[in-house]
Amino acid sequence: MKLIIAFLTIILLTFFCGHYGLPWYMVAVVSFAVNAIIHQKPFKAWLTSFAAIFILWGGLAFFFSNRNEHILANKMAQILPLGGSWVALVLVAAFVGALVAGFAGLAGSYLRQTSKKKP
Repeated sequence: MKLIIAFLTIILLTFFCGHYGLPWYMVAVVSFAVNAIIHQKPFKAWLTSFAAIFILWGGLAFFFSNRNEHILANKMAQILPLGGSWVALVLVAAFVGALVAGFAGLAGSYLRQTSKKKP
């Protein structure tokens, strides 16, 4: 149950941060904070954050690319070494954001673990 709550919270908070013009790296702040508040084991925290942002960023990248029939994404994929594939560009964008969020969520989980230990 914690996994689902953390997953949905990360998606919603990150979406609203982006909607209100906050910088892209808020994915790290949100993932860190959610996993510091909602206790999960480290691997689950990493997986939850990674999956949430991969789905969110991948979906948003596809949505905005689809609005202009993937013209800009195709051109960007030609500039980058992606063989002109807009699908590869969407996946790379989602993967980069997911890695940032995953490691921030892992750090939040470790912070929660170390704060519970007393010397």
